[in-house]
Amino acid sequence: MTTRALDTLREVFGFAAFRPGQQEVIEHLLAGRSAAAVFPTGGGKSLCYQLPALLLPGLTLVVSPLIALMKDQIDQLRRRGVAAERIDSTLTADGYREVMDGLRSGALRMLYVAPERFNNERFREVIRRVRLSLFAVDEAHCISEWGHNFRPEYLKLARYRQLCAAERILALTATATPRVLEDICRGFDIASGCAVRTGFYRPNLTLQTTPVTAAERDALLVRRLRERPTGPTIVYVTLQRTAERVAGLLRDAGSCARAYHAGMEAEARASVQDWFLGSSEAVVVATIAFGMGIDKADIRYVYHYNLPKSLENMSQEIGRAGRDGEASTCEMMICPDDLTVVQNFAYGDTPSLAAVRGLLGELVARQDELALDLFALSRDHDIRQLVVRTLLTYLEIDGYLEAGTPSFSRYRFRPLLGSAEILARFDGERREFLRGLFKQAKRARSWFDVDLDEAAAAIAAPRDRVVRALDYLGERELLEVRSTGIRHRYRWLRRPDEVEGLARELHGRMLEHEAREIARLDQVLAFAAHDGCQTNRLSGHFGEPRSEPCGHCGWCLGGRERARLLPRPAPAIDDADWARATLLRAGQPELAEPRAFARFLAGLSSPRLTKARLGGHELFGCLAQVPFDTLLARARSG
Repeated sequence: MTTRALDTLREVFGFAAFRPGQQEVIEHLLAGRSAAAVFPTGGGKSLCYQLPALLLPGLTLVVSPLIALMKDQIDQLRRRGVAAERIDSTLTADGYREVMDGLRSGALRMLYVAPERFNNERFREVIRRVRLSLFAVDEAHCISEWGHNFRPEYLKLARYRQLCAAERILALTATATPRVLEDICRGFDIASGCAVRTGFYRPNLTLQTTPVTAAERDALLVRRLRERPTGPTIVYVTLQRTAERVAGLLRDAGSCARAYHAGMEAEARASVQDWFLGSSEAVVVATIAFGMGIDKADIRYVYHYNLPKSLENMSQEIGRAGRDGEASTCEMMICPDDLTVVQNFAYGDTPSLAAVRGLLGELVARQDELALDLFALSRDHDIRQLVVRTLLTYLEIDGYLEAGTPSFSRYRFRPLLGSAEILARFDGERREFLRGLFKQAKRARSWFDVDLDEAAAAIAAPRDRVVRALDYLGERELLEVRSTGIRHRYRWLRRPDEVEGLARELHGRMLEHEAREIARLDQVLAFAAHDGCQTNRLSGHFGEPRSEPCGHCGWCLGGRERARLLPRPAPAIDDADWARATLLRAGQPELAEPRAFARFLAGLSSPRLTKARLGGHELFGCLAQVPFDTLLARARSG
């Protein structure tokens, strides 16, 4: 380790020594080697790219899916005098230009972007001209289909790294099994000897699993909060409505509790986060949306009110407890009633073969240049938007499609001056051009809508000129401008020889993903029922076997008795509900396909069910307690 690195650690970051693993990773990078870092949540991954960024000559590009994390890290870096910026959807036009100017001039040391930013051709072109010393990929487990949060956009990052001529790469994650780590190293061409994994075991965490019935669970949670010393607490639940209900229950019981979930307004979520960060007794009842980028060292308790979807999810969430090194408790309540709900989430994303065939058929029927409205494709083919993006990415990876820069089909604007006053600022042809453009705008209260393609055709002007004109008026604060109706651009590199075969292949990948999600839930159950040290079982899952019992998990503290899972309920299909739903199905084409009908009965929404407003029907979810595969089998049999 160079003296400069140690001096930078002390002078810029204020630390006297490196945490476990940090020095080894940084040494690899400063020596010109790519590396992977598998550190537990709160283990100091970010320093592994922030410190080298100050010592390497070019730009460090950090790819992360977490906007909140980007903002938090950039604020901290700026306070330390580091020139760091981000590009994301929250930037204004002026803010974007300032970042790009800093990028071109070489003034930036670090730039944070989301993986999707590489779909922008202008961004790719600028990055190609910059010396990219370090390409850091956070949440790198997303590259692996065996990981718990596979994101197809990540599969393209290795190709983009080559396009940008990055001199070295750093892949970071808190949750990687040995198989996932192999995928990461293979995908980013990292030598196995440069993959650094620090100890997963944390002696200050007490892990407990408690079998409980649905009827007893609320009382158990209230009792736990009363009998244990007060401290910052996170209670993780599966559904948004559960977060609201349980938060109210805990408030009524005397706890200082609030709900947090993705259905809340952004301002309300930010308020809950700020409140939690500043409190020594706050209890947040949250879906998994809570926790990413939350830098709070003294979280004393993490409860899983509902089953986590995977051991990886669970480990990320319990990893937020006890970062200050003090004793903390993490308890998972094992309720058999949760199993069907959590499993059905895995089934909800899988489209039918007919849906995949229809989507692919529409794409093949189009011209070589595609401008796709993902919302319309999702609605028309009954495939969730994220899954549509996944299928398109598979087509990219397999060499059928090439992605271009997304564009917008519509602009909305609100005049900040009268139209006559705006036009008076321009002369001749420019004034007449703007006059014609304004005539194409359709008024909706105080805002005007412009369809860019229609307007360009009507005034015989290039579409780019229409866009530039509206952007210019927005920059000069003559209009308040917003873009809407995003179109994702692709072009065919080669078309499939046969649509049916490719549709079956893509659908097969979806079914494989579904099976992996179910298998991950089975791993959670096997962990809970393990007849042995639970800490060691979890460490072994992540490739760190331990021989001696930890002495402080629920199994070790409970007389080493095997956890006894309560029997899972096996509810039969109610024939009366099935008969009523079958009558409805006969008159609803949206329910004709077996998987769509099974979704309806299980209470799993889809684009087509939403469009038909069937999510509000009294029979929606009437058989939610029945396993999805049971419903699907009967729906197929008629």
